[in-house]
Amino acid sequence: MFDPDIAPSGTLLGLLQRGRGDGTLHALAAPRAEALAALHHCVLRDPRRDWQVENRSLYYARLCLDLDAGLDEIEQHLFHPDDLIDTAEERTGLALAVLGHLASYGREDALRLLRRYAATGGNWQWALDELALRDDDTGLRALAPAVLGRFPRTPEGDAELAAAVRGAYEPRPWRLWADDPRHGSRVRAAQEHGSFDRWQRQLRPSGPRPGWSVHDVLVWAQQEDDLRPGARRPEAAARCLAAVAGPEDRPELLAAAAAAPDAARAAALRHLAETGDPEVLDLIEAAATDPSASELVSQGALAAFERMRSVAALDRARLWATRPDALGAAAAAMLACRGGHYDAPLVLSALRATVRGEGPDAQALWTLVDGAGRLRIACAAPVLRHIYRETASSHLRGRAARALAATDPSFGAGFAVECLWDCEESTRELAARHAATADDRVVEQLRRLAADPAEEAEVQTAVRSRFGPDATSV
Repeated sequence: MFDPDIAPSGTLLGLLQRGRGDGTLHALAAPRAEALAALHHCVLRDPRRDWQVENRSLYYARLCLDLDAGLDEIEQHLFHPDDLIDTAEERTGLALAVLGHLASYGREDALRLLRRYAATGGNWQWALDELALRDDDTGLRALAPAVLGRFPRTPEGDAELAAAVRGAYEPRPWRLWADDPRHGSRVRAAQEHGSFDRWQRQLRPSGPRPGWSVHDVLVWAQQEDDLRPGARRPEAAARCLAAVAGPEDRPELLAAAAAAPDAARAAALRHLAETGDPEVLDLIEAAATDPSASELVSQGALAAFERMRSVAALDRARLWATRPDALGAAAAAMLACRGGHYDAPLVLSALRATVRGEGPDAQALWTLVDGAGRLRIACAAPVLRHIYRETASSHLRGRAARALAATDPSFGAGFAVECLWDCEESTRELAARHAATADDRVVEQLRRLAADPAEEAEVQTAVRSRFGPDATSV
């Protein structure tokens, strides 16, 4: 996760960085040089807040095709001297993914650039995965000497090769090389080494053993957290407690949830919440609001509360939802997920307060936006439109679009139209089901999506549900 520099939403650059459908429409209407400059800025400086889950590559690749963009800027970025120093995947990952989509559309220059980078570039694994999906066997076999040459024939080099084979996202190149007489023996040895490593790890489990008591599990959770802070041992310990704890252990668990060391306390709180203990809500409130409690305890208490499904938890959430703290936010999120229509005012109040206080990119908005749609809170439409326009997260924008589809009668003729060009396939699918076809651009884009081999099956199914099995003939 990182915080990129995002331009205002009313600019062409800001629209393209967000992956909004209006970004494509504005780019096609803008002077070509201006559009290309904004496009290259996005591809070479990844604008995503979370590059591992947000989609942009197909969105930018399609715009590259529409603008007939060359690849000189991408080539200079990939082979810049920084590539030898900055090995983080996010520096080049988006550019490589865009090249992969361009190659799938038949751009031979993109395919050649991927091959060259896989042979000499720092993020060669990503390039190789892209080629595994798009290149032919001959092209992949030709890369074997360059890729295997990265690993010296030493014990350390062989161990690094085994790790690379084991961690490959796409195994196709390695399987081809394993069958090659020139390189097969070394690649097969690396594959066997990786399988042996996994088998050894399975034989050396480090967690609790059968027969452990509640006390043993709590001690283990604390010891593991002391050794490796942030390893999420309370969650694992809570699962173990579910297997070993009985009614006679309740006093010890209540005591641990009230005053044990941090990791043990968090584990006890989570276990008591999952078993629905009648005293756990008071313990959660004490842990979440104690100013002296550590973040592990307070966050563990909130996480335990959010997992509860009981009527008592919902009743308590209605009491807590007006609090201006993290416990109030967790309570509002619970009502958004599981509350009834009579909880709509509390959810709407929390939605508005979060936008005012934390802005359109607050993490708490995800659940509240979903809740506004689930509860069909019609008067939430203005704030949902604001979130849709301003958020830098394409996932949150997609959630806002779904909520608008449920709350805003003008969605089909409004935002749904631009959503057909959105960077997220789930948002395009939503638009394909709701966009009003009175606009000629809608019909043309639906035809394009139905015929595009790179489009997701769910989107094409949604298109065909509007027009029948032969959507291209509309």
